[in-house]
Amino acid sequence: MKGGETVKAYLLPEMTWEEVKDALQTVKIAIIPIGAHEQHGPHMVESCDAVLAEKMAGKLAEKMYPHVIVTPTVNMGVSHHHLNFPGTIALKPSTLIAILKDIIVSLQHHGIHKFLFLNSHGGNQSTLNVACTTLTEELAAEIYYAKTTASAKLAISQSIHSSLFGHSCEREVSEALYLAPHLIRPNKITKGDIQPGGRWKQLRPGEAIQGFYRYEEMTINGCIGDATKASIETGEQIVEEALDNLSTELYKLLHLETECKYL
Repeated sequence: MKGGETVKAYLLPEMTWEEVKDALQTVKIAIIPIGAHEQHGPHMVESCDAVLAEKMAGKLAEKMYPHVIVTPTVNMGVSHHHLNFPGTIALKPSTLIAILKDIIVSLQHHGIHKFLFLNSHGGNQSTLNVACTTLTEELAAEIYYAKTTASAKLAISQSIHSSLFGHSCEREVSEALYLAPHLIRPNKITKGDIQPGGRWKQLRPGEAIQGFYRYEEMTINGCIGDATKASIETGEQIVEEALDNLSTELYKLLHLETECKYL
């Protein structure tokens, strides 16, 4: 319920085939939430990325009802850099692309031809770039990809001050506090135990040379940043700014600019 009214969103895992058939009269795009199953330090469970992707997709579907339908979540991703932490499950990039291809082909059969990969795991981004490029041509589909909250630049710049953040940090824990607090072990929240030296510093995004490194080269406890500074208020600011940005841009891409004005 929201404001005394039932929230509406087309969520494919919760619909019957008759409900889907009716929804397809207005649906313009399918959102495919994509996460990972990987370690998130001592204070977040390993389904974190998958759950946050699913929650963000659901909220975006509410905001853009009745033009969006959300598929089942792809709950594993490209996580080889986390494999030395117990419990992590990693897909090969080719496996992830194959899964996404099968989802798209199935939904094309039902008349959907526009898709958004809504991703919550940084390790998937390069694979999704390739998937978007290759599957767009191969399947004659219109495919986009986005990171769940990366577009919330104002809220992030105002509230996140660690020089190193992005994994089980104050940003991600704040988002979970707002979207899915059950992901967090409150009595375990801690700062990242960062390795002071090592080649990881040379290979981070934005550096002159990029390359693969394992997460334990950077952090002993599997997290970075300072999750002790997380708050539900920060999470709400980041999530809601991102949802506004994502919905605005999707309305433009779907040629529904008129509705975009009323967000």
